[in-house]
Amino acid sequence: MNKQGQLNLIKEDFIQCQKVLVAIGDETRQAILFVLMGTDCHTGLRVGEITEQTHLSRPAVSHHLKVLREAGVILMRKEGTKNFYYINVRSDLGRLRTLMLDIDQFMQNFYTNDGH
Repeated sequence: MNKQGQLNLIKEDFIQCQKVLVAIGDETRQAILFVLMGTDCHTGLRVGEITEQTHLSRPAVSHHLKVLREAGVILMRKEGTKNFYYINVRSDLGRLRTLMLDIDQFMQNFYTNDGH
């Protein structure tokens, strides 16, 4: 594939990853993700448990969970009146890997060969 073709592919990768990049780009949401990664994949945590572990307010945690859910990074499971949040293992996070691989391939093809 030529240089412009690879650039177009990377541009499309960025478009496909935009929601996930925005969602995981925030330090507070990263802290929430670290907490969720430390739990059983399908058990998850309630807002109060996340609040305790991150030292954030309930409204702040709820807001950030909403952003992560809308981006498809996390899922919510209802159990009666309780909501449990957990990492979506089938999320678009895999697209980030594709984006990085495409960028790496571009760099290998067009920068290391040019002596830069």
